[in-house]
Amino acid sequence: MSQSAAEASDLAVVIGLEVHVQLETATKIFCGCSTDVGADDPNTHTCPVCLGLPGALPVVNEAAVEAGVKVGKAIDADIPAETTFHRKNYYYPDLPKNFQITQYDAPICADGTLEFSHEGDRRDVTIRRAHLEEDPGSIKHVREGTGPLDSRTCSIERADYTLIDYNRAGTPLMEIVTEPDFRAPGEVRSFLEKLEEVLEYLGVFDATRDGSLRIDANLSVVDAAAVGEDGNIEDAVLEDANRTEVKNISSHKGAEKALAFEASRQRKLIDSGRAVEQETRHFNETHGNTVAMRSKEEEKDYRYFREADLPPLRVSHWKEEISIPELPDARRERFVAEYDLSDEAAAKLTSTKAVADFFEAVAGRFDADLAATWVADELLGELNYRDMQITDVTDRFDEIERLVALVAEDEITAKNAKETVLRTMLDEEREPDAIVEAEDLGKTSGDEVQSAVEAAIEENPEAVADYEAGDDGAINFLVGQVMQKTGGSADPGDVNQRLRAALDE
Repeated sequence: MSQSAAEASDLAVVIGLEVHVQLETATKIFCGCSTDVGADDPNTHTCPVCLGLPGALPVVNEAAVEAGVKVGKAIDADIPAETTFHRKNYYYPDLPKNFQITQYDAPICADGTLEFSHEGDRRDVTIRRAHLEEDPGSIKHVREGTGPLDSRTCSIERADYTLIDYNRAGTPLMEIVTEPDFRAPGEVRSFLEKLEEVLEYLGVFDATRDGSLRIDANLSVVDAAAVGEDGNIEDAVLEDANRTEVKNISSHKGAEKALAFEASRQRKLIDSGRAVEQETRHFNETHGNTVAMRSKEEEKDYRYFREADLPPLRVSHWKEEISIPELPDARRERFVAEYDLSDEAAAKLTSTKAVADFFEAVAGRFDADLAATWVADELLGELNYRDMQITDVTDRFDEIERLVALVAEDEITAKNAKETVLRTMLDEEREPDAIVEAEDLGKTSGDEVQSAVEAAIEENPEAVADYEAGDDGAINFLVGQVMQKTGGSADPGDVNQRLRAALDE
């Protein structure tokens, strides 16, 4: 069956990725300009090298190379004895030299593998190559009377003029290129989440930095019969299939949405007997669609040649000399074994390195189950509700630890600790002991609880009769009555036991 005659249901999606990751270094890749730009004025973190001025010579940033080696070790890639830099020639206003210093036929990493989980299945994706390069500057289109336009969702024709900021130019990038191993947009999202997790654990990536991760995705649709049982597709089939490249996607969710739209668009074209044009397309995040940008460039269009100002780098021995930290999968397995956690709890607690570090600090003092409950469920739940991260409270670790201690030492109920103390701590930045005192949240004494239990039994004869008739749910009503009488300061478990003891007598 030819592709043009195929029904949409007989087609399979094939996706490969080029993921551009900003490496977390103090200075740029070929000069000493700071990468800590923040909200600084445009073009204030520049020098003759990153501005591409005549006579300026690049010098390789050792920290960027070390980061590249760490990524190579994490994906079990081959690190060659010698790696070289090339010039990739093309013109764009944010590329002042009219070429980008990158790596071509001798990348710092090749033939690696990254395992990820999607919908409960474990998958391996082959990393064809991962190479170092420099980031271009950034462009801002402006319309008079309106101000800056979103360059991701508008064309330059709508702007009156364009501003260029070279603060970002020269920031170290690693481009991670996968084989076309993905068969659905959802797989791409799961893979990107895992990749970002590994990069963050390595300490070479900061997801909070604007533009720190950008994705280019190549997508084709092919005859489903060409896909083997192992999911592989013959090279000849891939070469014959026209593919589109969707450029500059900025998020995991955006990648899934862009590729879902593009897969549907191509299926509809083929189902109606039309051809898929091989082209580069732009994902419009506002409208959720892709639009044509230009015909797709080929390798020859970039006229690669060796960068004469940078000698070859001999880095193969670095693989043994540079160590990498415990990666998320290994830490997840250790949490299950060492702390006797469920797979689900261990996954939550290793979602980021900061969360895992925070948990281990709490678990060092308290029971592991209590620490896991308070970090994975209570704290992360309240932070997510407020659109906060664990890093927003790491400087308040002692206060969080004190709150857990109040629960562990049976000074306040877990309910009050979460619903009153923790929420007030996050919303008003007050200390836990001050909140407990101000709200009178100290636990009611045993005698007071017993008095409240006896009063609840006396005042609710119908509930007592229901319980004695075998309705065990009636006990919950009576627990609620006692909690009301004690202002929520009694322990519900203790109240339940006291009620049952009194009623069973």
